[in-house]
Amino acid sequence: MKHDKEPLIGMSTTLALALSILSGGASQLQAQASPAAENKAAQATTTGFYCNTRALEPAERASHRQLSEKLMAARKQIVETERGYEFQFGPSDVSLDELARWVKAEAKCCPFFDFHIDLEEKGQLLCLRLTGEPGIKAFIRSEFEIQAK
Repeated sequence: MKHDKEPLIGMSTTLALALSILSGGASQLQAQASPAAENKAAQATTTGFYCNTRALEPAERASHRQLSEKLMAARKQIVETERGYEFQFGPSDVSLDELARWVKAEAKCCPFFDFHIDLEEKGQLLCLRLTGEPGIKAFIRSEFEIQAK
């Protein structure tokens, strides 16, 4: 059985495009994509990391999209690490359960990520660290809209 793969597009401004690709609407939205979205798609393609477009059922995709939007909006700080990035959250904004649910779904469609969840500072800091193979940092920067230093 052949599994189709598509590059994942930027999570925030082009999240709708990525979710459409996941649901099989890539050909329709490709013509509607902005030049910025197309540039991000080209960048993601050059990294060699691809999302499994069939990993999540439609209801799972919708839930994951909502949770992704919440996490993107709730980031308190982004820390570059040697092998990836750490996203820091206040536990009053994002729960440990929500991070775990996001990781569980994201791991289905993006199994190339290594996920690390930490509860630090006596429970006052919740961290999600994404790492992986060489090249993953560029992919994370593109997908999670992180400015390169």
